[in-house]
Amino acid sequence: MNDELTTNEFAALSSRVRVPGLDEAVLRASESLLALQHADGNWAFQLEADTTIPSEYILLQHYLGRIEPELQARIARYIRARQGVDGGWPLFHGGDFDLSCSVKAYFALKAAGDRSDAPHMTRARAAILARGGARRCNVFTRITLALFGEVPWRAVPVMPVEIMLLPGWSPFHIAKVSYWSRTVLVPLLVLMALRPRARNPEAVTIRELLIEPPELVRDWISGTTLSPLSLAFGMLDRLLRRVEPYFPADQRQRAIEKAVTFVTERLNGEDGLGGIFPAIANSAMMFDCLGYAPDHPHYATALAATRKLLVLDGEQSYCQPCLSPVWDTALACHALMEVGDARLDPAIRHALDWLEAKQVLEHAGDYPDLDDTAAVALALDRFDSTRYRRAINRAAEWVVGMQSRNGGWGSFDADNTHYYLNHIPFADHGALLDPPTADVSARCLGFLAQIGYAPDHPARSAVIEYLRREQEPDGSWFGRWGTNYIYGTWSVLAALNAVGTKPSSLEVKRAVDWLIACQHGDGGWGEGGESYFPNAPHGTAPYSTVSQTAWALLGLMAAGEVEHPAVARGIAYLIASQDEKGNWEEPWFTAVGFPRVFYLRYHGYRAFFPLWALARYRRLTTGNSGWVEFGL
Repeated sequence: MNDELTTNEFAALSSRVRVPGLDEAVLRASESLLALQHADGNWAFQLEADTTIPSEYILLQHYLGRIEPELQARIARYIRARQGVDGGWPLFHGGDFDLSCSVKAYFALKAAGDRSDAPHMTRARAAILARGGARRCNVFTRITLALFGEVPWRAVPVMPVEIMLLPGWSPFHIAKVSYWSRTVLVPLLVLMALRPRARNPEAVTIRELLIEPPELVRDWISGTTLSPLSLAFGMLDRLLRRVEPYFPADQRQRAIEKAVTFVTERLNGEDGLGGIFPAIANSAMMFDCLGYAPDHPHYATALAATRKLLVLDGEQSYCQPCLSPVWDTALACHALMEVGDARLDPAIRHALDWLEAKQVLEHAGDYPDLDDTAAVALALDRFDSTRYRRAINRAAEWVVGMQSRNGGWGSFDADNTHYYLNHIPFADHGALLDPPTADVSARCLGFLAQIGYAPDHPARSAVIEYLRREQEPDGSWFGRWGTNYIYGTWSVLAALNAVGTKPSSLEVKRAVDWLIACQHGDGGWGEGGESYFPNAPHGTAPYSTVSQTAWALLGLMAAGEVEHPAVARGIAYLIASQDEKGNWEEPWFTAVGFPRVFYLRYHGYRAFFPLWALARYRRLTTGNSGWVEFGL
C-alpha cells in the first residue's frame, strides 16, 4: 500500500468487531493481495490442473522432436511428486486413481528417461494393468497413443474432417458443440485425417501397458452409454469407418483447408487457440503435419503460446491449462472493494482500467466468457458506475443477447443444448456441450439486478424461474465451474438477494439449511471433486478449505444470516487458518474444467475469497443494515 495501514487504523473503520482478530486478518490479507498486483494493474495467479497437461507437454516435445532436456527433467520431477500411494495419478489433490491420467504420466516419465523397472514406474504399471491397461483409456488418450503408433487408428472413433463442410442444419455441425470443443476438435480433425506419426526421436514405447497386443483388439469403440441412441451412434461409427477411405480427395482437401482457416482466424496471438493448452498443442501438431516450418508465423505463434503456459519456479515445472488474469483481477477487485478503505482505491482503479481495456469490442469469436463478463461488469459498476458506464452497458447488452431459451446462461454459447451429441463415441469425456448452468446464470442475474434491470424485464424474470427449477432436492444448486454445490449455492443466493428475494422464501430457507448442515466441526466447509459423480453426496469432504468456507459464508450472508452462529464459527476458522503474512494454504482443487474429467486449482482462490468473506462480515456486523447490497 502507498500508506501503510496499521491495525488501529483498520479498527477505526468500525465501532465493534464480532470475532477476535478480524481487523488484523483483513489487514494482513489485503496487504498480501495488494503486493501481488502487477505493474499494469492486473492480478494473475497460477492455474494448476492434474498431471495430464504437464505430461502432454513432454509428449508434445517428443512428437515434434523438439526436446529440451532441462525443462523436461523439471516437469518430470513435478509429475513424480504427484504420484499417489496407489501407484497412479489422480485428477485432483487427494483424489482416486485415474487411468487415462496415469497412462499419460507414465508415458511422459518414460519419455523423460525414467526406466520402466524403476520402483515408481513398476508401481504405476501394476496399477494401470490392474485396471485393464491402456486399452481402457479415454478417447483423447487413445488419440495420443495412435499418434505415437502405440495403438492402431481404429482404436479412435471416426471423426472425418469433412465435418467442416457440413451445413448448419446438419445433426452434427461444429457450431453445435461448445467453444472449447470446437477449438480442440478442429485441428484434431486434420490430425485424424492425415494420421501423422510422432517423430519420437528416443523411440519411446509403452506397449507394456497393454494387456493384449493392440493389433488383435477388435472392440475398441463402444457407446458412451447403453442407450439406444448411443448404440445407434456406435453403428454409425462402424459404417463411417468402412466408407471413409472412399471419400473424394478434393473434398477432403477442401475440408482440411477450411479447418486450417478456422484455426488461423482464431490463433489469438501468444494466448493461443482457444486460450487452452489442448487446442494450442493440437494447432501446433496440425501445422507441423501440414509441413509448416517452425519459423512460419502461424506455427511459431502456436509454439510460443504453449511456452507462455509454463510455470518455471523452483526445481519443478508444470504447464498450466490456461491463464486467468481477467477472472483473477475481477475477483481481487471485489475482495478489496469489500475492505472499504479509500487508500485501496488507486490500486482498484488501476486494475479496473486494465479490465476495461480488455473488453472485446470488434471481433466475433469463440472466447468471450459470460461468467468473466458479469463478474467484471459487477466490479466496474460497484466501483464507479459513471466512469465505466459505456463498458457496463455494452456488457449488459451482450449478456442479455446470450441468454438461452430456457432462461439460463451457459459459459460461452447460447442454447448449446444438443444433448444427443453426448452419445457419440467421441464424447466419452462428457464435456462436448456448454448448456446453461446455475452458477453462470446466477452471476448474470446478479449483474443485471445490480445495474437496475426491472423485475418485469424478460431476461430477469426468465432466469429466476430457471434457477428455481434448478434447485436440488436437498436445497443446493449445482456448481459447474467451482466445486461444487457449495459454489453453486453461494452464486444463486447472491443473485436471489440482488433481486430482492426475501430470506424467508422457501428456496432461500432450504439453501440456508443445507449450507448450515454441511458445516464441519472446525467451523469450515469442504467439498470434493467426487461430488460431480452420479449419486455422490453434495457438499461433503473429510477436510475444510478456505475458499469453499468463504463461499458458504458469502452465501449465508447474502441470505441474511450474518447473525447466525455458523457464520461466526466460519469466520473464526478463516482467521485461525491464516498465516502471519496474511496468506492461506489450500492444496485442494476447488474448481473444475470438466466434471469427472478435468479439475482445476486456482492459486488465487485462497488469496481473495477468504479476504472477501472476512471483509464482508466486518462490514455487515459494523454497519446499520446488515444487508448485502451488491449482486455478488
